[in-house]
Amino acid sequence: MFRFFAAIAALALAVPAQADWHRAESEHFVIYADDSAKDITRFATMLERYHSAMAFVTGREVETPSPSNRVTVYAVGGSRTMRKLSGSRNVGGFYIPRAGGSTAFVQNIRAGHGELDWSMTVLLHEYAHHFLIASSRFAMPRWMDEGGAEFFASARFPRNGEVHIGRPAYHRSAELAYAPEVSMDELFERGKFKIGGSGSRDDFYGRSWALYHFLTFDPDRKGQLLGYARRIAAGEASIDAAHAEFGDLRTLGKDLDRYLMKRKLSGFALQSHILPIKPITVERLSEGMDEMLPVIIRSKRGVDEELAAEVLIDAREVAALYPDDAGVRAALAEAEYDAGNTATAIAAADAALAIDPSVKNAYVQKGYALFRMAREADDEAAAYAQAMQPFSALNRLENDHPLPLVYYYRSFTERGEEPSENAKHALERAAQLAPFDRGLAMNVALMQAREGRIELARSNLAPVAANPHGGSEASLAQRYLDELALVDEGTKWRPGRVLDLTDMLTELAGKLTDDSEDEDE
Repeated sequence: MFRFFAAIAALALAVPAQADWHRAESEHFVIYADDSAKDITRFATMLERYHSAMAFVTGREVETPSPSNRVTVYAVGGSRTMRKLSGSRNVGGFYIPRAGGSTAFVQNIRAGHGELDWSMTVLLHEYAHHFLIASSRFAMPRWMDEGGAEFFASARFPRNGEVHIGRPAYHRSAELAYAPEVSMDELFERGKFKIGGSGSRDDFYGRSWALYHFLTFDPDRKGQLLGYARRIAAGEASIDAAHAEFGDLRTLGKDLDRYLMKRKLSGFALQSHILPIKPITVERLSEGMDEMLPVIIRSKRGVDEELAAEVLIDAREVAALYPDDAGVRAALAEAEYDAGNTATAIAAADAALAIDPSVKNAYVQKGYALFRMAREADDEAAAYAQAMQPFSALNRLENDHPLPLVYYYRSFTERGEEPSENAKHALERAAQLAPFDRGLAMNVALMQAREGRIELARSNLAPVAANPHGGSEASLAQRYLDELALVDEGTKWRPGRVLDLTDMLTELAGKLTDDSEDEDE
């Protein structure tokens, strides 16, 4: 009898657990998780309250995103899965901002009421960046950008529906205690000379949070943070604005050190009735999408040639089992496109739309594939007109989806034609809808510079150059800013080394292979 039950137990353990993927949709988020409807609803509620809390504290009005411009969050599993997906042992989660497809990857949902785990803190930090970029058009200095994100990311969500914002960033306590200290001068200058920051190990993140917290809550410094931000928005350099608003920086540093020695730091406890959120819908995914979600996650993360081939094998296996699932067919179209199979990507997208003409990703993938074909066509005008058809259909489904606007502009530039005024306005509108997409902002700025709209171009380049994780893109934006500083308004300008806009935009909607934050994040 014992052997009988042991055999039954072993058999049960040998059978893989059935996936239970759900999708939650809210005003600002789409969440996919292999979890219960109750847990994913609680998680979505927490994120929406977090957004509402940031809007309340900052007093900023944020335009409600179109459905495809919401942040999509994938709860991908445990730390091992996250390491494999991110390609790093030190990443608890990461966020990729892009027009029409911003994605965040976190570990399993743990929407607790106490201290949050590291993966959740990373998500809140990255969404704070997303929110602050979307609600402001000026380039924040790096300390303010990171300090503000840390300020909000230390949130807590008690059972009574409150949101506690501005709590101590306990995850930075060791850094503040043991890492080399950043001077006030360097804090305000960080990022000016080495775009993307230095590789040094110091307390920059912790000290940025501490200064942001100090300037927010210390009564003797009331209004100084806002005054500093206004000076930055007016074009003052970070260090000059700091001297003007905060006075002697050594005194500021000493005051900050005394502030950190306080036994208890304050924060905001925001009650639920001042944090309204709209209804959240949750649905159980189809059996086919249950199987396809791991494939979709890898596609959305971004693939290189080798990984694209691996993902395609899995995508085809699932699609063969579920040929009548429109979501599965659209995911197959994406995998086919990523692997370079243009014709089969179009066929898979058409199959998805024949089943359900509301599947937006099918229009996107078909549009990508047709644009790829158009580049090799003999009759370019006809080919690009055909390539625009899926994007035009997508525009009718979702008027504020940024990708149809971007590709309308590209339908001119890829043919070497001067874009129409409508096409130029479309590109600018796309950047307004997706201000977090720095590559898009770069291209809008270059378009404006070519027309002699120098001040507008500089205002769009500044946040790109200030991006602490912008790498070569940020360096290039800074170079353009330096060159444009010598150009008079009304003078048509092109960069010294012409940037290939087609190459920069080709993978705009999600084919970047490495756009994650650095390991400090």
